[in-house]
Amino acid sequence: MDESTAYEPARPAGGETRATPVGLATMAAVALCVVVMAAVIIAVIRNGSAAAEPLVWPLIIALLLNLAVILVGRKRHVELAQRLHHHLDSSEGARRLSLNDPLTGFLNRRALVEEGAAMIQDATQRRLAVAMLMIDLDRFKTINDLHGHAVGDALLARVATEIRNELPPLSLAARVGGDEFACVFIFNPSEPKTVQRIAERLVSRLARPVDLGDTSIRVSASIGIARSDQERTSVEALIRAADIAMYAAKEAGRNRFSWFDPDMARALHARNELESALRAAIPAGQIVPYFDQQIDLSSGQLLGFEVLARWEHPIHGQIKPDRFIPIAEQTGMIADLSQSLMSQALQAARDWDPALTISINVSPVQLRDAWLPQKIIKLLLETGFPAHRLEIEITERALLENLPLAQSIIGSLKNQGIRVALDDFGTGYSSLGHLRALPFDRIKIDRSFVQAIADDQDSAALVGAVASVGASLNLPVTAEGIEDLALEARMRALGCARGQGYLYGRPMDAANTRRLLAERRLLAAGSAASEAERRLVG
Repeated sequence: MDESTAYEPARPAGGETRATPVGLATMAAVALCVVVMAAVIIAVIRNGSAAAEPLVWPLIIALLLNLAVILVGRKRHVELAQRLHHHLDSSEGARRLSLNDPLTGFLNRRALVEEGAAMIQDATQRRLAVAMLMIDLDRFKTINDLHGHAVGDALLARVATEIRNELPPLSLAARVGGDEFACVFIFNPSEPKTVQRIAERLVSRLARPVDLGDTSIRVSASIGIARSDQERTSVEALIRAADIAMYAAKEAGRNRFSWFDPDMARALHARNELESALRAAIPAGQIVPYFDQQIDLSSGQLLGFEVLARWEHPIHGQIKPDRFIPIAEQTGMIADLSQSLMSQALQAARDWDPALTISINVSPVQLRDAWLPQKIIKLLLETGFPAHRLEIEITERALLENLPLAQSIIGSLKNQGIRVALDDFGTGYSSLGHLRALPFDRIKIDRSFVQAIADDQDSAALVGAVASVGASLNLPVTAEGIEDLALEARMRALGCARGQGYLYGRPMDAANTRRLLAERRLLAAGSAASEAERRLVG
């Protein structure tokens, strides 16, 4: 049914037409006029013109009544026409609203699928191809959390304008998610660089700071590209392919674009399987703590351990953290994972020698939680582990997202006697201002700089500078990644206080760590006796 018939008034069943008051009055007036005129004509024919004089006034009244009815009918017709026109305008507006995103003016997903299908068909007939670009803003949720949804909406509207300005004519642009956009346009399949140039300009343009009145926001975007001549012909299939490529761009470091490759789909499938397994592994206790020794570089004494996460998978064996920690962070599982890991580590270490400390890294995602200090304190109370023996490590990247909240969390931890270390210092995010603004107890130099010190003079200079800054601020420095005696000597000479790395042994699970401490007589007195008894029984 087209629009010309969509709003046809309904008629009563049986084909009857319902009479209206205006219609009845019109019919009565017409009947009266006809009767009077007929009477006048008959009177004139029978008795001459003089006989018609008594009927003149009734005839005039009938004519006036007809005129009044015509005027009323005309007014009623105008009202009905206006009402129908308004109804059509409202329906057209509703149709447009159902196809467009009200914030950006872009198409919505439904309209993109409909119009994109027509574009693909047209391109195929002309032996051309369609490019699908999926654009996702990097860390948009953080911007929303920091500045509020009003600023987030204003940013999305500005981003939509920037996207529109970079697209070729006759392109389709849609908002398909909160901060996710899709762009579709036709291109010559023999010249894919035209698509690549558009993606490059979009990445560059969206990385510029956006001035929103009193607020300047810096945002970036990751873009995935799929093409109809190489992937699939349906719009939904192109969206899925471009979406996979977009996540590959994020995994590669964000603020870039990536073309879809079938290997990406296989990698995504494997990742989804790992994610499902991880959801079951955390409550099952398969994520367990491993302990990495921390040594005093001047005396060689064991000072404590850093806690590392390992996944003891019942089928695939040990899975290293670089495979599952990013998934846990992206899916929001990192908080539960960290809580479980920390609880196990504190439980295992509570009866070690009182001089030994343990260091536990918290994710940048966890540092968004204002209740993090209370959760850590609750674990300390539940396990009976002394607060002064715990050191929380915070990476530089975590400070960028919300420095005021980070200051509040660090202050709360320090007030409870928990130590706080700045991890991975030198990776390019922080400044000396952070060291002055935040009450850290220690600096940890990233292993990439430590291991490159022999071959890279810049790395050696940076390590020396960090050690000097630590000394001037009374912050001991820990060097990660020490793997041989020469590197240990170099770190000692540069002023590093602690060392950590394979030179001192591989990270161990709780049972092997306990055996090591028993051999070195570094278990508490009661625990040492119990350990000796267990060995005798064994």
